Amino acid sequence: MKNPFPKSIALLGTLAFFATTALAGPPLICHSFDIGNAKSLPWISHDWRLTGSESYDITHLVSDTISILDADPTVLVHMETLRRATLYAQRDSLVAKRLLLALNSRADSASHTPAAALANFDLGYLAETYKQYEWISKSNNDPAHNFDGLARIQQALQSRPDDPQMNFAAALVALDIPNSGQPGYAKKASAGAASDPLLAGNLLTHFMSPQSETMSQMISRNSNVKVAQQ
Repeated sequence: MKNPFPKSIALLGTLAFFATTALAGPPLICHSFDIGNAKSLPWISHDWRLTGSESYDITHLVSDTISILDADPTVLVHMETLRRATLYAQRDSLVAKRLLLALNSRADSASHTPAAALANFDLGYLAETYKQYEWISKSNNDPAHNFDGLARIQQALQSRPDDPQMNFAAALVALDIPNSGQPGYAKKASAGAASDPLLAGNLLTHFMSPQSETMSQMISRNSNVKVAQQ
């Protein structure tokens, strides 16, 4: 079957085209990730704001989130689930702290097991998502304020260096962090998308357009991606 996505996604791995519109807000928060028909936390909003009509009981947030993460190894599912969990957790600072502590305990328990990579990824990605929410909401309730989430993601990548979806996540987290290895993550994500239609779709939807800059151009001008979406 013919690949519906441009071959340039795979062949031009050095070019990660990030759409100007996609940089209108913190990328871990403002833009949902397409996970197909995979299960995640219930969600009815069309952006990063809760609508006020949600009926989800956040007293189950910690257990539900971990259950979803444990059941599906797809990194994009983890990214979207942790994005939703972050937004729900802002209703209750204690729930937010409990979720972070639960993922920290989960990562510690998984040490030296095959589950360690994803457990470390989840902990690091949640911490960085919390930070981006703190920035966009201008709150001061981030329990991960001093936690280096990128270091945990990089630790996960030591076990899965060529995982394109995990490299995609790392590229987003490291987008405005100098000397973080971000171009390398973007290159691996772009190259891997040739055999990963779900990742390719997310790259096209969020970060590619004919008007986009190349990654090197964006980095050279020290683009600040954290401009709150109106």
